[in-house]
Amino acid sequence: MKKILQGLLLMGLVLMIVGCGANKSSGDSDKEQYTVRIAGGAVGPEHSLTKTFNFIKEELEEKSDGRFKVDLNVAGELGEDREIIEAMQMGEVHLASPSPAALGGFNESVAILDMPFLFTNREIAYEVLDGEPGQMILDGLESSGFKGLGYFENGFRNVTNNVQPIESVEDFEGLSIRTMQNQTHIRAWELLGANPTPMAFGELYSALQQGTVDGQENPFGLILANKFFEVQDYLTVTNHVYAPNVIITNKEFYDSLPDDLRTIFDNAIQAAIEHNRELAQEEEVTARQELEEQGMEVYEFSQEQLEEMQEITLPVYEEFKDQIGAEVVDTFLGASRNK
Repeated sequence: MKKILQGLLLMGLVLMIVGCGANKSSGDSDKEQYTVRIAGGAVGPEHSLTKTFNFIKEELEEKSDGRFKVDLNVAGELGEDREIIEAMQMGEVHLASPSPAALGGFNESVAILDMPFLFTNREIAYEVLDGEPGQMILDGLESSGFKGLGYFENGFRNVTNNVQPIESVEDFEGLSIRTMQNQTHIRAWELLGANPTPMAFGELYSALQQGTVDGQENPFGLILANKFFEVQDYLTVTNHVYAPNVIITNKEFYDSLPDDLRTIFDNAIQAAIEHNRELAQEEEVTARQELEEQGMEVYEFSQEQLEEMQEITLPVYEEFKDQIGAEVVDTFLGASRNK
């Protein structure tokens, strides 16, 4: 972390000098250049989230006639999600889209987004996240120095392993599954009888390769982009968690933008959300097909099996209600279950 922060500080100094030079040469405050440093997590160049950040870069620079200069860092170049969030708090990163698991360490209400079977399809997810419940989470981020802008889609999480085909809920018993550093995920897998093993994403491929863990759970796109098919034989479609990534910016940076650039910034994010959802839906189909072509054996849980998983993991909501906030839990459950 120290090395990353040192690098960020050096980059920030250089860009500040360049930015100041540009401002002085214009002689017009309305023509000042604003550097937007974007940090993407550890996903490959072909993943929908990486493509979305490239889209934002193009939108900001084109629509602002060059007044926005985007410094794009993807594929975990500036660290994993937690390091990126910490750098944003320091003002060294201006735009990111971390997982709820990482952001929940800075605001506990965000953990609602990681609850099992909160959203049973993406249409419900879009309606709830784009509505008042989603805005409730975004508004709560301001106390941590962030401006919440919306949600990107990372897809539905599914299970892979290298031990046996998982064709029933009972097959999870004793299986060591890598999870994020996320207490709600860990508890859900404990209730299902598995042995959840929290681990950094960057360590996952080698852990699967060496047999440190039997399996993992992620959306199709991430499974493909990180080539987990090379070290995993079996894929079970469970869709047990819809994975949104929360779009955040440094609030001080956001508030410093002139009104016209802030409007361009907001419009670029809204356009990116629509673009991302199109990419994610396409990716879900093509990535699954590619995983099958790469030799993974795919089993899809029936509706009855999914309902069994949902029933087993339901206690997680009550166990974490106080930590997340009763109002947040009740609001999201009321919105998502009444659709």
